[in-house]
Parts: sequence; C-alpha cells; structure tokens
Amino acid sequence: MMTRPVHAKTRLDPPPGWRGRLHEIIYEADTPLGKLFDVVVLVLILLSVLAVLLESVGSINAQYHLPLRVVEWILTILFTIEYVLRLLTVKRPAAYARSFFGVVDLLAILPTYLSLFVGGAQSLLVIRALRLLRVFRVFKLVRYLDESRQLMVALRASARKILVFLFAVLTLVIIIGSAMYLIEGGQPNTDYTSIPRSIYWTIVTLTTVGYGDITPQTIAGQILASIVMIMGYGIIAVPTGIVSVEMARATNLPISTQACPSCSREGHAPDARFCKFCGEGL
Repeated sequence: MMTRPVHAKTRLDPPPGWRGRLHEIIYEADTPLGKLFDVVVLVLILLSVLAVLLESVGSINAQYHLPLRVVEWILTILFTIEYVLRLLTVKRPAAYARSFFGVVDLLAILPTYLSLFVGGAQSLLVIRALRLLRVFRVFKLVRYLDESRQLMVALRASARKILVFLFAVLTLVIIIGSAMYLIEGGQPNTDYTSIPRSIYWTIVTLTTVGYGDITPQTIAGQILASIVMIMGYGIIAVPTGIVSVEMARATNLPISTQACPSCSREGHAPDARFCKFCGEGL
C-alpha cells in the first residue's frame, strides 16, 4: 500500500524558504516578529509625517533643512526596502502593486526620487507639490490597526447599499433642481439661471451645508426649500445607519491578521483555509 510522503507539498503550504518567513513577518501580526515589524513601521510612518509637517513651516525648514532632508531620505530608503520586500514575498506581486495599499506605498516613496530628476528654479514648486504626496503614508497606518480592519470589512459589506442610496439621492437632486429652476428661473434677477446651478443649490441645501449664495425669492420656492432642508436630516442618517449595522456585524466577527501569500489580501476568518478573494491556500 502506497502512502503519501510526509514532505510532499500541498496547496495549503506557505511560500517556501525565506519568502515564507518574510511573508509571515511583513503581512501578519500573529507572531512576535510580525508585531515588532508593525510597531517599527508605525513609528517610521509617524516620523515621516512629522517631517513633512515640519518641512512645511518656513522658519523650521530654513533652519533645519538639511537634517530634515537627511531624515526624509533615510525614511524613503527604508520604505523602499519595505515596498520591494512586500513585492518579493507574494506570489502575485502585480496584484499587490495594483491594490490600494500598493499604490499608497508607491506614492509614498516616488516623490522623493522624482525630486532628483526634476531640476531648475521654475520646477521647485512642482517638486513641492509632488512631495506633498508623501502624506499618503498616513493611509498606511490603517493597515496596522485591528479597528481599521473591522472598518474596512464594514465598508466593503455596505458598499452596494450605499451606491444604491447615492444613485437614489442623485435622482432626487436632479428632480428637485429641475423643479426649483421651473419655479425660480422666470423671476427677475434670479440666482437660478440654469438647471445645473439649481442642482448645485439642491446639493448644498440637502446636505444641510447652506452657503446662502443662492436663495429662493418666491413663496413656492421657499416652501420647496423648506421641504428639502427637512429631507436633508433624514437622508444624512441613512448611510450612517447602513455602516453602523455592518460595523456591529464586523465587530462580532473575529478576523485574523493572516494575509494571503498570493494576493496579500486580509480579512479572513480565523479558521479559513483558503483566501476568499483569490482561492489560494492560506
């Protein structure tokens, strides 16, 4: 009777060798080294954001420009190494590079390197604008917080409901804007000079912002405006309720920090054996 060798590779095996060990450290937080890696990256991100904030202050930048630049280059090199390691330790690096956090990681390091190739006095403003992209590093913070994982799960679960709700609101805005144009458009010196401008007023009023730059003059217009204002309070509460329900479900659902070795996606159940996004074995 033939028996299967113990060392035979199955689909559930992690990436072999150093890639598997690095994947566990970089993408997961269930091990001491994984937690240490997360803490180190968190500290580096906070230092980077602090350097960006200080560099934007003219007096501080004038006095400490060189130290800030040195810190920026050190952090950029470290983030570059992290980005390369993330690409090397997944089976499908292109999928990670196109993901949200992959784009964020690239935008976080790209401006510093671009500043080497964009020269000339007239391009200094362009360089500063490009380097503002470094604030994308702050989005990397959510990767290392358990609460952010629950929020991401809730947002993904409620995305379709919110899209349907927004489509309904958009339809309502067009109808109300057109009605307000019919009511106020024929008045002398009216602010409702077109349907798009009336739609703009509807959006401002429905969201309870109320700039006051456009106001109805007729009684019928004022009545319609009052109805829109009251509707605004109820409409704002709808997406909040949708996300709140999904947040409650996500809070009660235990989520593992284990990341897929193929697509690097997270949010799996603790007992999951396969990735729910790509089907790869965990």
